[in-house]
Amino acid sequence: MRLACATTSAASAPTRVRIILALRDQELAVGTLASLVGKSPTAVSQHLAKMRLARMVSTRQDGTKVMYRLENEHARQLVTDAIHQAEHALGGVPAHHQKQEEA
Repeated sequence: MRLACATTSAASAPTRVRIILALRDQELAVGTLASLVGKSPTAVSQHLAKMRLARMVSTRQDGTKVMYRLENEHARQLVTDAIHQAEHALGGVPAHHQKQEEA
């Protein structure tokens, strides 16, 4: 139970959600992530350190760069589910249901 709470807490900051979305299909260096999420490299590095402790991201050395990637698909799914839940809370037909109805 504590680990589940720690995991959701590690993904709860808006910058961390943006990082997860940026990493969902690729691995990226801190500088690139910082540009994508609109934060300084130092701030992104601090968020990534917390996410590494929660085992949400892992790293790979590529020459002088450290590349970050999602550890597994669950962090991506956690954010996707949170977005879907938020869409339901807004009322009406959520965007993710509209896509299913069109198919």
